[in-house]
Amino acid sequence: MIDACLLGTGGMMPLPNRWLSALLLRCEGHIILCDCGEGTQMSWRSTNWGFRDLGTIVLTHLHADHVAGLPGVLYTVAHAERVEPVAIYGPPGTAAAVAAMRVIVPRLPFPVEVRELTGGETVDLPAGLTLRSLAVEHRVPCLAYTFHRPRAPRFDADRARALDVPITLWSRLQRGESVTVDGRTIQPEEVLGPPRRGLTVAFVTDTRPTPELPDFVRGADLLVCEGMYGDPDMLDRAVERGHMIFQEAATIAATGEVKRLWLTHFSPALTDPGAYLPLARNIFPNTEIGRAHRTLTLAFPDDE
Repeated sequence: MIDACLLGTGGMMPLPNRWLSALLLRCEGHIILCDCGEGTQMSWRSTNWGFRDLGTIVLTHLHADHVAGLPGVLYTVAHAERVEPVAIYGPPGTAAAVAAMRVIVPRLPFPVEVRELTGGETVDLPAGLTLRSLAVEHRVPCLAYTFHRPRAPRFDADRARALDVPITLWSRLQRGESVTVDGRTIQPEEVLGPPRRGLTVAFVTDTRPTPELPDFVRGADLLVCEGMYGDPDMLDRAVERGHMIFQEAATIAATGEVKRLWLTHFSPALTDPGAYLPLARNIFPNTEIGRAHRTLTLAFPDDE
């Protein structure tokens, strides 16, 4: 399973009723934080998600509304008694930005490991997750991300018994290893079914639509995507500032054949995002307006 929880949906500045855009993901006890705007730890405290399990932070870009909450989050994680490393991924300049912000949280009980990405990388994360990055189009270097949890092929126990494979060796075959039984080499494909679809979450914010985005998010179970403006008349401003309107985000979701779209990163001037939801749903019906603490659990389908 992958659990997802929006911590906030605002862009540019926090408002009394809208925290800045940030997303939590959880898989097998490992927590990932996607972006970390001012006040992120305050919204986080309103959930039942603990801080100690935060092991990975990914930053889309280095504008303040996406990174300024980092010192507070690190400080709070420290007080949750974490001692294991915390890895931070982001675009070029992330190492310098993290170092500058750590001036006010210089002593932490855990190592902070920073890796800068330029787009196109694939990174193995804890809990069997895989991160992919894509360079997108904003006014500064910016990345979109996907997080994928693969699913092992179905194990055919009857076939394993027919091949006289001892139960003690089944787990090795399930992990994709060959085993030797009475001088015979048994390959995993002899007892495993066809590949099965895993789970994918995509996080895309602060970008114009790009030709690569639909394929990058293709088939995602959840796409969390910016919709800075709802009104189509705001398209010129969206182009000027490197953002999207609702209909553009919905078009990416539809073209990429994702399962569900959460809109986020709303302009402070967009006081009622729900008023423009029908425009997005006309293009991609399974669109929802993001709200703080909206939570979803993604599970492997039972029929595969």
